[in-house]
Amino acid sequence: MFDAKIRPLIDPPLNAVGRGLARIGFTANSITLLGLGFGLGGAYAVSQEHYGWALALVVVSRILDGLDGAVARATEKTAFGGYLDIVCDFIFYVSIPLAFGIADPANLLPALALVAAFTITGISFLAFAVTAAEQGAETSAHGEKSFFYSTGIAEGGETIAFFLIMCLLPMHFSTLAYVFAGLCVVTVLQRTVLAWLSFRS
Repeated sequence: MFDAKIRPLIDPPLNAVGRGLARIGFTANSITLLGLGFGLGGAYAVSQEHYGWALALVVVSRILDGLDGAVARATEKTAFGGYLDIVCDFIFYVSIPLAFGIADPANLLPALALVAAFTITGISFLAFAVTAAEQGAETSAHGEKSFFYSTGIAEGGETIAFFLIMCLLPMHFSTLAYVFAGLCVVTVLQRTVLAWLSFRS
């Protein structure tokens, strides 16, 4: 929901750093994989109940997730890079709730509910992107992307915000997980309505 609004603010500094990383030899795909590594490190920290470390690792991971696109814009954007980025994003998204489930068995049911919600949200996102590509639809609301990014109430920014709150308030994980799972369902409904309006003809 907020991703498109903050893009004009975060893209200029990300692009500047991305150009610097490209000059010293980093590739966009290496930044993507590095971001995933930090993200999985954050998930491991959650599973061991080291929530301060988890918070720091998640922040670094998401900064790198923003920088991979900046490096690609400074060098070369590829279809595989877009594919790798979204796959790594969803691996990270699933790893955090699963880690909370490992940390405390009481978290297992809300963790699985959130993973299920992420799954259907991801399916709706990718299905919309595929259909939009077939229809020749384009958007730059989320910056330069390899494929169509459809909007919704639960996007990347909201997901990271909830993950950070979960790390700060792990005792409230269950409530936060159910709330965000509900927002994911709303997002799927939003995209379904948008798809019907956009692709019914």
